[in-house]
Amino acid sequence: MSAPRRALIVVDVQQEYFNGILQIQAPPRDRTLANIVAALEVAQQHDLPVVVVQHELPQGAPVFAVGSESWSLHPEIEQRLSPTWKRVSKDKGSVFAGTDVAEWLAEQDVDTITIVGYMTNNCDIATAVGAEERGLAAEILSDATGAIHLANEAGKVSADQLHETLLVLLHSNFAAVATTDAWATAVNAGGALPKSDLGTSAMQGRAAFDA
Repeated sequence: MSAPRRALIVVDVQQEYFNGILQIQAPPRDRTLANIVAALEVAQQHDLPVVVVQHELPQGAPVFAVGSESWSLHPEIEQRLSPTWKRVSKDKGSVFAGTDVAEWLAEQDVDTITIVGYMTNNCDIATAVGAEERGLAAEILSDATGAIHLANEAGKVSADQLHETLLVLLHSNFAAVATTDAWATAVNAGGALPKSDLGTSAMQGRAAFDA
């Protein structure tokens, strides 16, 4: 099997997720930020293409209004920006929707995207699922992403439970899920991350929950 041709996709590491109503609640946001920075350092060491994505809504929007504090990249990302990285603005969940990211990745001969950033329960899962129809393998770093508590007419779920549930779902079909350290080891070795499949995950699920 040939080595994955990876690109690191840094999704919406913006101040809203640290200081706003969408503040990341699990895993601890400062820890996830440190792991995002660590992933960027690995990408730079191995000359991996990097895409930095920023969610953008019109002025006056309650979150991500262009030019606002909510919209701004976190300083840890802002100060590391490189002219060789692709910058993308989006207004939808998936980084592919309404952007030229897929075309740019094809130009870089990328076949695997590694997703870090926010949120597991919105843009990360949308991007991982969207990769499939574009012929791209997806990886998502469990400790470099994060979720929020949710409650609505359908029910309620804690950020911890939501984050874990979505990562289990993704690993069963759509993306290889790993820690930042495990991903760095795979990048250093030029290898792919291990990934489950739906059948295996279903059998293991039955073993875990069926009495």
